[in-house]
Amino acid sequence: MKPYRQPMLRSLAFALTALALIFSATPLLAESALPGASLESLLELARNQNPELAARRYEENAAAERIYPAGALPDPTLRTELENITNQSIDASPNLLPGRIGDTKYTLIQPVPFWGKRDLKREVAEAEANQAKGRAAETWADLSTRVKTAYAQYYLVVHTELLTQEILGLMGSLEKISRSRYTNGLAPQQDVIRAQIEQTGIRSDLVAIEMDHHHAHVKLNLLLNRPATAPLAEPDRLRPIPEPARFDYTALGERLRARNPQLFTNEAGVAAAEKNRELVYKDRYPDFNLGLAPTQTGSKINTWGLMIELNIPLQQESRRSREREAQALLAAAESRKEATQSQLLASLSEGLSALDAARRIQALAQTSLVPQAELTFKAALAGYETGKVDFATLLEAQRQIRKAKLDELKAQTDAQIRLAEIERLLGEDL
Repeated sequence: MKPYRQPMLRSLAFALTALALIFSATPLLAESALPGASLESLLELARNQNPELAARRYEENAAAERIYPAGALPDPTLRTELENITNQSIDASPNLLPGRIGDTKYTLIQPVPFWGKRDLKREVAEAEANQAKGRAAETWADLSTRVKTAYAQYYLVVHTELLTQEILGLMGSLEKISRSRYTNGLAPQQDVIRAQIEQTGIRSDLVAIEMDHHHAHVKLNLLLNRPATAPLAEPDRLRPIPEPARFDYTALGERLRARNPQLFTNEAGVAAAEKNRELVYKDRYPDFNLGLAPTQTGSKINTWGLMIELNIPLQQESRRSREREAQALLAAAESRKEATQSQLLASLSEGLSALDAARRIQALAQTSLVPQAELTFKAALAGYETGKVDFATLLEAQRQIRKAKLDELKAQTDAQIRLAEIERLLGEDL
């Protein structure tokens, strides 16, 4: 081979190797691009794609567009009056053209509400727009909580499936040990049969877990407005739980009062009811119609007139009934706000207590139950291999490992769900 061909061949080999690496990495890149590996990717999709949240945002925009028209003057009206269209006083035939009859009167009328009514109507519309904004925030808080809960449940079922498959492999190893001891006459055949029965039961559990996996998959896709069978990445981690010092009830109660979307909506409802009551009280005073009226004779306008018209609020009993209604609606809005605040604070206390319990259970499982179960299993396995422990004890030790690890997984999931509920109450992430 000629020397000048060696660099060319090395370059070609390098290019082929790089191309092979790219093609081999393509499935991994495609898998990593799927949503589901982290909660943040799911929340971003839900924020952008959920139709229920989109509907609330459209309603919020619609309510904001009502503010300006609420405080604007009504459209004026134009009235045209043709007088003496029969032309009886002059020698002419009837006509409908303004320049060929006696007089034509034009009246431009502008309705003008009593002073202060327009401002109050605009303030009522602003409060109602804030209510729509609060309802949109409520929808997002509820949706994000459902996504966080569904993700935690998805994580639980995926890792339960992995744990169950691990235990199934462990039972396969125990079956080999029991079969070897049975072959050597050191254990009864019943040990082998019990190992096989245990594996069959675990496989049955796997079927149920796979069904739960499918349901959790569909639930997440539904929240993200994706097809039910659209692929999702396997969840690889849960969010870290903040330090216990951040779960002070008094501090979180203040944040709840300031940021909770439901309370914000109720406060906007109280403001709307207050402004509406003031607006109803303004009905004690008249509204006006102002008019400008030029009169045309022939082809010229030779006279001008001004007009003022007002309504007389004489229906006192009807007005007082409307005022009592407005006052009752305000009292109802204030009571609703107070009841909501009490309920939310009680839910916050319950959520903090439940989160603390879940954290303690997880700590017990992680630091005590799981290590103790593993030590018990190792001791039982060593005892069975030496004939000091029967197979039933070994099976029970295996079950204890599975139960301890499942308890740890469930405690982790429960803590995530409780955290999501607390964040829904606060209206923001911790």
